Amino acid sequence: MADFLVKRDDLRECRIAESETPEIGPGQALLRVDTFGLTANNVTYAVMGESMSYWDFFPTEEGWGRVPMWGFAEVERSEAEGIEPGTRLYGYLPPSSHLVVTPVAVDGSGFVDGSPHRAALPSAYHRYLASDADSFYRAETEAMQMLLRPLFFTSFMIDDELDDEGLTGRGPILISSASSKTAIGVAFLLAQREGVETVGLTSASSTGFVEGLGIYGSTVSYEEIGSLQKGPATYVDVSGNGEVRAAIHNHFGDDLARSMAVGVTHWEDFGSGGGELPGPRPELFFAPDRIVKRGEDWGRAGLEQRAAAAWNPFCEWAGGWLGTIPGHGFEAVQSAYLEVLEGRVSPKSAHVLSLS
Repeated sequence: MADFLVKRDDLRECRIAESETPEIGPGQALLRVDTFGLTANNVTYAVMGESMSYWDFFPTEEGWGRVPMWGFAEVERSEAEGIEPGTRLYGYLPPSSHLVVTPVAVDGSGFVDGSPHRAALPSAYHRYLASDADSFYRAETEAMQMLLRPLFFTSFMIDDELDDEGLTGRGPILISSASSKTAIGVAFLLAQREGVETVGLTSASSTGFVEGLGIYGSTVSYEEIGSLQKGPATYVDVSGNGEVRAAIHNHFGDDLARSMAVGVTHWEDFGSGGGELPGPRPELFFAPDRIVKRGEDWGRAGLEQRAAAAWNPFCEWAGGWLGTIPGHGFEAVQSAYLEVLEGRVSPKSAHVLSLS
């Protein structure tokens, strides 16, 4: 058993720890983690680890945390009815060689981890999907699924909420950190809707990349926010940069229909530029809450079908420009994590890491 651990109060301090492979009891299964993607989304999990309980999914020794990842695992041993060894699964995983789960709600599509410590945590992160019954799954796109599927699901939920609340028809949608994978997913989906105006906000060094994507109506650097036409607008804050947030609020004031806080790609600036802001109070968008709502509205199968139908063209499009950076073993995990943490990864690339 090996784990990649991060110091909770200093995200730059990290190490690899080894221990005995855990035993399983009746009703449990042991998963062997195979591969996962590592992007700025995982940094968000670490930054929000305390406030949003992300550290609680995969508890470890005091003061340290296992940053959640999305990827594939295989059932190595099972004492749970209906869970067969060798089954390939997609889901929420620790950066560890193994994970013990307690499968409940087992059906042909997979199971939910009913481990007691996860009971109070958001249910959207509990389900493990069997690849041979997964409407998203194609063997040739596993890398794209690990890198973009969880982000795309967030993008899908953001697009759905913006449309559901009528915000797509109330002036431009301003999206910060426009080169990030979540922002790109939102812009791609909004571009499929007729008459929606989007503005990609990004650093001056990334404007060329963002413009080249061809999915934003216009691209504006953070320094040029003051040049935007005043009037009704909606802000989708993916960067978490307080100074950018303040610039948007000060420029648009009460014309801002909504300020939606999504992520913290600029994690070291998170919370800066605070204080009272003109216009609406920023509201956190928490995708699992929206997933629960639409699961109730459409049923779990209906939600997955809608998301999969939107995913397939996005996956094909993104595969045309997103390159993968392969890595093997825990030293590669540590190196990739620090590169992403320090913002040293091109928006045209992302890490895919293998442990087996």
